[in-house]
Amino acid sequence: MSGTPGPEPDGRRVVLVTGGTRGVGAGIARAFLRTGAHVVVCARRPPGEPVTAAGRTARFHSADLREPAAVEEVFAWLAAEYGRLDVLVNNAGGTPHRPLDSADAARHVRVLELNLLVPLAVSLAARPLLRARPGPAAAAIVMIGSVSGTRPSPGTAAYGAAKAGLANLARTMAVEWAPDIRVNTLVLGMVGTPAARAHYGGEAGLAAVGRTVPAGRLAEPDEIGEAAVFLASDRAAYITGAALLVHGGGEAPAFLAAAQAAQGGTA
Repeated sequence: MSGTPGPEPDGRRVVLVTGGTRGVGAGIARAFLRTGAHVVVCARRPPGEPVTAAGRTARFHSADLREPAAVEEVFAWLAAEYGRLDVLVNNAGGTPHRPLDSADAARHVRVLELNLLVPLAVSLAARPLLRARPGPAAAAIVMIGSVSGTRPSPGTAAYGAAKAGLANLARTMAVEWAPDIRVNTLVLGMVGTPAARAHYGGEAGLAAVGRTVPAGRLAEPDEIGEAAVFLASDRAAYITGAALLVHGGGEAPAFLAAAQAAQGGTA
């Protein structure tokens, strides 16, 4: 639960970022704080330090979104504290690296639950509050997808399958809930989060991985946030059911590197 009193109603947008306490989620929260919105981040555990930007701080609300009662409580709290919700960013998710045959089905099911069923449950619970927002503009849901859902995802098969399903869910939701709620997906490539730095062995490893991306580097969390702000803004009022690739140009095909190496490194 948040330990700080709620703000007085002031007409500012209210944004909920699930899993918004670190990494990509914190970058998204900071981007919305810079717009002047009231930002709430929820996760099972509080952040190591408050999520801040532009002299403003996101409010933290504790919730295990895998529990239906916790999901309902989050939106009852938002209604009581703010009386509105303008933007939902379904960011909570993730997976360990786990080849399919290295774990039983139950472990893979938990990955599917976190990355697909939780965004579905959260969106359903958010819908009444999103539809009731004041003003003529549509409310917005932004799903945080992954390139893992668009290509084979060895080592993270359940995660890739969940993200593929999430993209389809968003497109269907955009049709069913129009015109009151716009629903779009950010399809992310690799992002330079603290977890990525640890996984790739620090800055040198991160730079080496970044060189495989056409843009020459990994995205920064706040860059993902700026893309989310755009999709949730009035500038994107006619964009719904869309998937925006934020992946620095994707991944160069492996066969090109193999061919180059076979030719002695020449183009």
